[in-house]
Order: sequence, then structure tokens, then C-alpha cells
Amino acid sequence: MLYHLLFPLHSTYSAFNVFRYITFRAALAALMALLISFLLGPYIIRSLAAAQMSQPIREDGPASHTAKAGTPTMGGTLIILALFLSTILLADMANPYVTLALFVTAGFGVIGFVDDSLKLKRKSSRGLSARTKLLCQFAVACVAVLILYHPLHFSSVIGVPFLKNIRPDLGLWYVPFAMLVVVGASNAVNLTDGLDGLAIGPVMVAAGTYAFIAYVTGHQKLAEYLQIYYVNGAGELSIFCGAMVAAGLGFLWFNAYPAQMFMGDVGSLALGAALGIIAVMTKHEILLIIVGGVFVVEALSVIFQVVSYKLRRKRVFLMAPIHHHYELKGWPEPQIIVRFWIISVICALVALSTLKLR
Repeated sequence: MLYHLLFPLHSTYSAFNVFRYITFRAALAALMALLISFLLGPYIIRSLAAAQMSQPIREDGPASHTAKAGTPTMGGTLIILALFLSTILLADMANPYVTLALFVTAGFGVIGFVDDSLKLKRKSSRGLSARTKLLCQFAVACVAVLILYHPLHFSSVIGVPFLKNIRPDLGLWYVPFAMLVVVGASNAVNLTDGLDGLAIGPVMVAAGTYAFIAYVTGHQKLAEYLQIYYVNGAGELSIFCGAMVAAGLGFLWFNAYPAQMFMGDVGSLALGAALGIIAVMTKHEILLIIVGGVFVVEALSVIFQVVSYKLRRKRVFLMAPIHHHYELKGWPEPQIIVRFWIISVICALVALSTLKLR
């Protein structure tokens, strides 16, 4: 909005020429998202507490989590508000990739909101059934990917990390593949959101990583130099990613241990889906496995636990997801959180190295 309002003035006032640069608008969007988070955070916490929207504690979770009872949930609305306002104000809203990123984030946010609302209504950790939630997630992802595939004629080629000459073309199979990336990322972040600040740290790291990837993917000369797939217009997603980093940072101010509010599914499902669709639109879908290594491990720990118990009646971990395993082993919660953050930074550095090591 500000971009469309102020940039045309550059012909009269040269100072407004800075709005043509994606890097400037990404930085400004980040600052705006951070400011919005700091301003709205206390109000949202008070509103959630007044409405008695307190986090239902998982019945079979660690005993130490009973102390968290009464903490307001659905704090992810703060992240979404800051992300949307700053993106709409500073991104080129005529860019279809930005519009789709917002659509997917909003769609999954609505699913998470309904899920959180049911948990609060039932005063239980059980919201939407797994089947209903997945059907809704795949429906939103399907709409977004089909828009990419047909009206936008998005390429069905995928990039493979470390291998510059191998770019498989999935054809029509790209649609279910891309849908799986979005839904998988959404649920992986959701599973990670179990400790104060645990999920938002890796989300910020991943969003920052994809801000850089989006910029170089949308820059023809840089894409050619790095020998990655060039996507015209994808650079505008850097603004969305920059806003996500700062919105997450603002939320972390209130979510850091001990948390004043929790993200809830409205935040975790939306942010995970946002990372997924960005990975798709920047043609770095497989790289998300490396960038979001923490999320992948969290999701796999649940899968291994369930499969092992059904087949052998034995558990692989003391409790899944894996962060609960370390809790039961006696690791203090802040130690688990910071170590997982460190791992996410390492994963991001490895992922970025693949842009050159080809």
C-alpha cells in the first residue's frame, strides 16, 4: 500500500526512489512488524486473559507443564497481524507470489483458530480431529498450488541441493508434491510448538534464510551466478519473509521462558504453511528439509514413536515429540530451547552453503 502510494512520487522527489529496492522495503517491513508486535502485544495478552482463553494442558504431557495452566493461548494472532500489516503496506500487492503467501498463511491460520477455539470450548487439548484438520489443510494447499500451476504457469521443475544439473520435472505430479510440502511444513512446526519459544526461534531462522533465497531466486544475474532456478518476481517474497522474522521476534518478547502467552495452532499452523509455500515458490522445496531440520526431527520422532508402538508395543522415546523426551531426561526447559535454536542456525548455514556448493 505504501509502496504503491510513495514509489510513484520518485519522479518528483528522488528520495522516494528507495522504495524500488526490495532490500529497503524488506528492512522497513521488518521494523514495522517489530513495532506492531511491541505495541499490540500487551493488549492482546490482556484481551486473551480477560476472555479466559488459557492454554489447555496436554493430559499425557510432562508433569512440569501443569504450572503453565492459565497462560493465554492463540498468541499467534499477534504474529499474523504484524506480518500481514507490514507486508500489505510495503510489498507489491500486484505480485501474485506475495498474494498467495498471504492467502495460504491466512487459510491455515483460520484452521488453527478453529482448532484452538474447540480446545478452549471443550477445555481439552483435543480440537479438530486429525482427519478434518488434514482435509482442510490439503484443501487450502490445493487451491494455492493449482493457482500456481495453471493460471501462473509455474514450472513443475524442482531443485536438488548440491546437484546443479539435476532438476526433475514432475509434471502434473508437482501439484500433490507441492501440497505435501506445505501441509508437511505446517504440521511439523505445529508439533515443535511445545515449549516456551521453542518453535518461533527456528521459524525466524528459516524465514530469514528464505528471505535471502527469495531475493537471489528473483534476481536473474544472481540466480545465474549461483546456478539456481530463476523465478521472476520471487524477490518480492523477501519482504514477506523479513516481516515474518520481525513479527516472530516481537512475539518472542512475550513468549520467551516463562511465556506470557502461547502461540497456539493459529500461529504454528500458519507459520509452517507460510514457510512451505515460500519454499515452493522459490523452487527450493527439498532444501526446506535442511533449513527446517529441527521441524523434520520433531515430526519424525512422532512418526517413529507411533509406528514403533503399534508394531512392537515399545516406545523409541520417553515421550514424543522429541523435546519432551529431553524434558523427561532432566534437561531444563531453557536448555532444550536454546540448543534447538543453535541446531536450527547450523541447519540454516548448511542450507545456505548448498547455494554455492553445486
